[in-house]
Amino acid sequence: MTATTEFGLPTVVVTPGQETSTTMTVRNDSDVVEAYEFEVVGECAPWTSVEPARLSLYPGTSGQVAVLLRPPRASTPRAGEIPLGVRVLPSERPDAVAVSETTVVVEPFGQQRAELVPQRRRAWRSARYHVRLHNEGNTAVSVALSAPASDDRLTYELPQRPVEVPPGESTEIDFRVRVGKVLWLGKSVEWPLNPVVTATGPAASGAPGATLVDGGAVLEHPLDGELVQLPVFSRWLLALLAALLALVLAWLLLVRPAIRSAAREAADDRAEEIVEAGGVNPDSPGGEQGQGQGNGNGDGSGQQPGTGDGGGQQPGQPGQPGTGPGGGQQNSGTIEVGTAGGQQGSGTYTVPDGKLFRITDLVVSNHQGDEGVLTISFGEQRVLTLALETFRNQDFHWVAPIEVQENAIVSAQVQCSRPGTPATGQQAQQCFQTLNVSGLLGDLPER
Repeated sequence: MTATTEFGLPTVVVTPGQETSTTMTVRNDSDVVEAYEFEVVGECAPWTSVEPARLSLYPGTSGQVAVLLRPPRASTPRAGEIPLGVRVLPSERPDAVAVSETTVVVEPFGQQRAELVPQRRRAWRSARYHVRLHNEGNTAVSVALSAPASDDRLTYELPQRPVEVPPGESTEIDFRVRVGKVLWLGKSVEWPLNPVVTATGPAASGAPGATLVDGGAVLEHPLDGELVQLPVFSRWLLALLAALLALVLAWLLLVRPAIRSAAREAADDRAEEIVEAGGVNPDSPGGEQGQGQGNGNGDGSGQQPGTGDGGGQQPGQPGQPGTGPGGGQQNSGTIEVGTAGGQQGSGTYTVPDGKLFRITDLVVSNHQGDEGVLTISFGEQRVLTLALETFRNQDFHWVAPIEVQENAIVSAQVQCSRPGTPATGQQAQQCFQTLNVSGLLGDLPER
């Protein structure tokens, strides 16, 4: 070994953000003039330097160099003891390297940065916030959250235990704010929030504004925020409800009746198209009239003839009950028409000789859901033309009776496009309609 080294202080105390210096003595124990260079090793190397960087000594002489320490005010280096080593490198004898060591004590300091996220929130009654704290000091701190005393207007739900935050790290503390009463109507209400973050660390780490409590440094970070309480029924919601109500009323009063009317017109147009396409003459009673009371046979236009059978009570028969106003008895009759698909058929009823049939009610049944056209005539007058697919059971009533003279025919003429499917679930072989007419059957007035 050609050199002997010694630090001026056995322990060097440094404060982050400030410069501290100490001396190191170097003695040349060789017999030649030697030049020495210095190299700092260890954790302190980034912020430690030696001045001058080169020292020349005659044999047996000593010299001093200054060791400058400038630790940054940051989370590193951490507070506590750190070893410091300086390597002495002789230029004449590079293999005779000497290392001088000492201990550096880094003082703790406290520095935090707190923020409320979000600072402003909109809610009906309660909202969740969180406090984000960054520990920029070089020692761990204990973080707690406090708030003004709660009352019946505004309450805070805060965590009960403090949080330990290591140096250089961050943490988030969640809390909830709740308004005492619900705001149903009116304008929004703004509630100011004033939570306080308290960081407690070692006493020596106190930052400007910190207070010493029970041997520790306490630093408070007041935060500002806002909760905007929204009304449950806002103006735009009331306007939307009013618009929806107006649409419903418009549907019930205007659109729905128009749609129904259009549907009926479309059904009537369809019935007329089927009549024109099938060659049905709705003004003709159709079929060959039978002489029996309430019975008629219709002629099919294809290979299979349609048949119409009058069943039930027949007007004009003796023993019918009931007497209507203006003379005559209350009676009814039924006409049944069965028609094969693609064919025409009819059923008729002939008013008896010397009688006048005043018809007030008409009931039509299409229980199979057949498709086609039904034409009903009273004598020479065509009363109704109906599309079968538009109904299953339909009834008609007249305040002023329709008079059908003696020997006139009440006819039901069917153009069957497609037999329907009854309740059995199997498609029927032919269309089948039932017509019931009722009213007053009386004698013709004397001339």
